[in-house]
Amino acid sequence: MKIIEVNKLPSAISLNIGALRSTSKRPGVVEALPEVTYVRPRVVVDGREVAKYAKVCGFNKAHGVPMLYPHMQAFPLAMMLFGSRRFPWPAMGLVHLGNSAKLHQRINVGDELRIEMRTGELIAHEKGQIFTLHARALRAGALVWESTWTLLRLGVKQPRGPAFVSALIDETPLSHQADFFAAAGIGRRYGAVSGDINPIHLSALTAKFLGFRKAIAHGMWTKARALAMLMPREAVDKAEVIVEFKTPLFLPARASLWAVRSEDGALFEVRNAKGDKPHLRGRVTY
Repeated sequence: MKIIEVNKLPSAISLNIGALRSTSKRPGVVEALPEVTYVRPRVVVDGREVAKYAKVCGFNKAHGVPMLYPHMQAFPLAMMLFGSRRFPWPAMGLVHLGNSAKLHQRINVGDELRIEMRTGELIAHEKGQIFTLHARALRAGALVWESTWTLLRLGVKQPRGPAFVSALIDETPLSHQADFFAAAGIGRRYGAVSGDINPIHLSALTAKFLGFRKAIAHGMWTKARALAMLMPREAVDKAEVIVEFKTPLFLPARASLWAVRSEDGALFEVRNAKGDKPHLRGRVTY
């Protein structure tokens, strides 16, 4: 396993330029991803950054540091991988199929974290090649948070690995819980906070340039927005959430939250305003 230590992050613009430049990659059959771990050895949880992230996603101050906040600290490491020669496919056009996160211990403002992101496994899919990335956060050597990103490279003709199986097959009926509005500019606002400035999220014009009829909301924003409505109204010590992304949420849009709740969590979906088309499906426990 090659370890790459990153003490100073490139800018979001340079990371995205690197992703654009990767379009020239033309790999043959990929048997496995190279074993590589990117590390940010010292990331201090900044209260101002937390507040900005919480505001754009709908969390309140009582939530503390939202459990998906570490994803933002790991995301630039994934972008560095995608723009490097180590990653076999072009970065543009990757589809985020699913994302899971587990909070092992409460994270607080001022904590010093070690953020790691490593390459994972290949999984075969009918539309191409799935690959996984694994991220984690450590505080004083103890694991406090971990996450798995499930991504799809469309069009791969000979995908490797076991066949993809959904982790969310519970067919329990859900009931309408709430509605929310995803404004036309939410992609720009979330991108400014998260560093994810993929053009498909920023405006209708830039999205059309890449083949989309409108800008689409970040999947991780939609996930966080749902959690802001589902999580207890105070900070939690432990939690776990898994989602699978279904259909794009085109901006602007009204969306609806559907769920069945229990004492320690919920099965949920974010759907369109009519409630007949899912944008994501998930399960959260706390």
